[in-house]
Amino acid sequence: MRVISGVSKGHRLKAPKGMVSRPTEDRIKESIFNIIGHIHPDSIVLDLFGGSGSIGIEFLSRGASICYFVDISPASIHAIRENLIHTKLIDRAEIYKMDAVKAIEYLKNKNIYFDFIYLDPPFGNRQFMMKILKSINDNLKLSSKGILIVEHEKELVLEDNTFKFRKIDFRRYGNKSITFFSSI
Repeated sequence: MRVISGVSKGHRLKAPKGMVSRPTEDRIKESIFNIIGHIHPDSIVLDLFGGSGSIGIEFLSRGASICYFVDISPASIHAIRENLIHTKLIDRAEIYKMDAVKAIEYLKNKNIYFDFIYLDPPFGNRQFMMKILKSINDNLKLSSKGILIVEHEKELVLEDNTFKFRKIDFRRYGNKSITFFSSI
């Protein structure tokens, strides 16, 4: 696992210790960022279920102004912090060790318009996925050109219109799928 492009290109990233994690593979990460294209320097990013922080760090390396990292696991929070320090991107990050729904409610009060929200919850629980998407729908704001990116198991099919989000792209990579949404 490494940073693929930008100011921290080539830096190796650590996965959380003691956990069975499924970091987004470099080839998938590269494909996601090819689809997204240019990251505007004022971009605000939310990396929900951050794990190692690899996705948010990639956004920062490519020029995003700030990334909010959220994970409930102490091991993940430790790995995210270490990776941000290692890549020298810690000054453009806010890290929250909390439950995703509570974090979404907390961030609601900051009145932030996110340019990118990356969502990578535990696989295998459609009800939980829909609960998180509903919470994002009810509490967070995407900028006018904002994108919600959902990494999920290939068996889960997300509808073309999910809450206030409209599917704009979908890709399958082995046992994972990535669905891209914009606001309706």
